[in-house]
Amino acid sequence: MAIMGREYHHAHHFPSARAEADAAKLGMWTFLATEVLMFSGLFMAYTAYRSTHAEMFKAAHQLLDWRLGGLNTLVLILSSLTMALGVRSAQQNKREQSAFYLVVTLLCAGAFLVVKYFEYTHKIHLGLLPGGYYTYNGPEFAGIDSPHIFFGIYFLLTGLHGFHVLFGMIAITWILLRTTRGDFSSKYYTPVELVGLYWHLVDLIWIYLFPLLYLVG
Repeated sequence: MAIMGREYHHAHHFPSARAEADAAKLGMWTFLATEVLMFSGLFMAYTAYRSTHAEMFKAAHQLLDWRLGGLNTLVLILSSLTMALGVRSAQQNKREQSAFYLVVTLLCAGAFLVVKYFEYTHKIHLGLLPGGYYTYNGPEFAGIDSPHIFFGIYFLLTGLHGFHVLFGMIAITWILLRTTRGDFSSKYYTPVELVGLYWHLVDLIWIYLFPLLYLVG
């Protein structure tokens, strides 16, 4: 199979390139299913604590800036769109266009992490930390017990999601370099498609995290 001047050979244990692509997609979907199960367990923990500490959650979420959370939501939605366009361009043999959309996706991911950095540093400065490191005693928590629980969940969920964003940036950079090298075409674009699937899940998880953490009240 020729790929923009390069010759692509499927692995010897697959009967064809199509069989290899199908196996790769099945593997990615299986991996994404395990990711959904992991975050589902964390969402259940959130629900359990939310039901037993309802007033505390409402008070604690006021110290999160919903505008920054909303900005990050828009940034990730845009990145999901550009990622889809990047995959589509690769399928249509539009190498430069695909590379452009991947670069925009990468920039959006970087912007997301920058915003999250400012959020984290602000929380650390105020002493809004999980566990025994929690030192904030603002008026929002007058008569409210255990506000550190909310921020423990906040840092766990957003930190884990941030790690997935970082890993996604590494994967996008990898396929971007391969795109500029001319490795993909309408006949072979499986890696781009697989990274796109992963990135859409990362975006989807944040769409759940935003209302659960920033709009809980």
